[in-house]
Amino acid sequence: MTNRQILLVSRPQAEAGVDNFKLVETPVPALADGQVLVRHHYLSLDPYMRMRMSEAKSYAQPQPLNEVMIGGTVGEVVDSKNPGFKPGDTVRGMGGWQEYALVDANQRGVLQKVDAAHIPLSAYLGAVGMPGVTAWYGLVKIIQPKAGQTIVVSAASGAVGSAVGQLAKVRGCRAVGIAGGQEKCRYVTEELGFDACIDYKEHRDEKSLAGALKEAAPDGIDGCFENVGGVVLDAVMSQMNAFGRIALCGMISGYDGQPIPMARPQLILTQRMTLEGFIVSEHMEVWPEALKELGTLVATGTLKYRETVAQGLEQAPEAFLGLLKGRNFGKQLVKLI
Repeated sequence: MTNRQILLVSRPQAEAGVDNFKLVETPVPALADGQVLVRHHYLSLDPYMRMRMSEAKSYAQPQPLNEVMIGGTVGEVVDSKNPGFKPGDTVRGMGGWQEYALVDANQRGVLQKVDAAHIPLSAYLGAVGMPGVTAWYGLVKIIQPKAGQTIVVSAASGAVGSAVGQLAKVRGCRAVGIAGGQEKCRYVTEELGFDACIDYKEHRDEKSLAGALKEAAPDGIDGCFENVGGVVLDAVMSQMNAFGRIALCGMISGYDGQPIPMARPQLILTQRMTLEGFIVSEHMEVWPEALKELGTLVATGTLKYRETVAQGLEQAPEAFLGLLKGRNFGKQLVKLI
């Protein structure tokens, strides 16, 4: 049996490119005791992967060169020498950019069984997976929203942002999104139920964006879930209420390594803001509570999500580079089967 894998073979100097990756074929090794062989159905593509490609100081170790690129996966157990798993089990793990993964399932938590009967398997990489829990943690634990407050979310049509706004609405808040292009903004308001969405492509500078935010959030902004940084964060900060809270999840405007200046950091002081960066994998204790709510909301159709699906492992690099440029709509996946 042959396994196809995508390796990271070089580090990007500025913008990432397809030549940083290489597709290889290797035989699937035989199982040892305790191991499980998983056939991946879907691979998750996420912005954090861009940071892992570089050697710059970050919260996680860089992705090693000439090894399978990191990534979340869902799939089916095809062979098992572990009493905890049997062929046919649907599972989620960090199998990486490859069609098969040999997993030592004795390690706690490396492979989780998931119920694909009530929730589509792909949703475990999005709304009921790491992006959903990221949204939940930043909103519930850092922003701590109260009914009637205004919450702003950048990259609002993406896998994380779309969940933040819907979870804020469940809690009785006004949800204002920021997204790129009219189609994404329409989706955010009409399908996801946000109260307003601002097209940053129509408001390129901070002053224009701040004006649009003032209109969409007439009572000011109480909480911000930030995925972008740069001009977007500057505009949001200009409209923040006293004691506003910012959950800093991503800074995609600077993923190619350039600095991201902040226009008026003194606002953090004058408005007594709380700005907290977080990494969701460091808060495993909240995952069960978050996944319970997310799973219920998805299963009942309350939490809506959208997926962009690339077909075949060989499409992963292009799809990933497109994600960094905002070409995807909702959660970016690669279908491997």
